Amino acid sequence: MKEIVLDLFRRVDSRDWETLAQSFCEDVVYERPGYDPLVGRERVLKFYREERVIAAGEHRLERIVTEDGSGACWGRFVGVHKNGSPIDERFADCYVFENGRIKTRKSYFFRPAV
Repeated sequence: MKEIVLDLFRRVDSRDWETLAQSFCEDVVYERPGYDPLVGRERVLKFYREERVIAAGEHRLERIVTEDGSGACWGRFVGVHKNGSPIDERFADCYVFENGRIKTRKSYFFRPAV
């Protein structure tokens, strides 16, 4: 199951939209701060191809933990927004897997509280 997560980030970071569909179940649900839940593979792919505010960058995973069809990972994303500003943000994801694909994904972003 760790490979599912590694493949997801490899595809996203390389902007490999053609094979990104292989990461998700047809009825995937992706919850992400600032968006209504993205429901369905085509909706998630549209988000990545057209709506995502990232121009380029890479996920630097610190840890992936999986067990019994679910998992989590955390790390840092370093890159550039489409507006040219830099981004360096810590994140965490929780997953449910089904048949070798992501069934649900929930992302969290860490920001200072003060």
